[in-house]
Amino acid sequence: MSTELWLLAASLVLALAQIGLQSLSAKKQTGVEWSVGPRDEERPVAGVPARLERAQRNLMETLPLFIGAVLLVVVAQRTSWASELGAHLFFWARLAYVPAYAAGIPWVRSILWNVATLGIVFVLASLLI
Repeated sequence: MSTELWLLAASLVLALAQIGLQSLSAKKQTGVEWSVGPRDEERPVAGVPARLERAQRNLMETLPLFIGAVLLVVVAQRTSWASELGAHLFFWARLAYVPAYAAGIPWVRSILWNVATLGIVFVLASLLI
């Protein structure tokens, strides 16, 4: 299996981990009652649980682009140093993004988002190389 596919699989595991981490952290604030109830009103979370929720939603916005890019280069047999580098950039930046966002570190979250997005561009660039 290519490095790109391994990093795609790792990114999917990261997505599942973020969903679980966000859910567990939110339950500490809202209690189990909200989770098992009808959820008719917004979940009132703040601080780290709210930041983890935003980080998880952000991953869900960019992950489909990464999935598509990796599958395109693998199916087209256009993997290269650029696609491998891009897959590494995406995964490792997204992994670092979680604690950076949770901690609320200024600038770091935005820089990591840009690095991960650049990773998608690198993967797509393999189609042109």
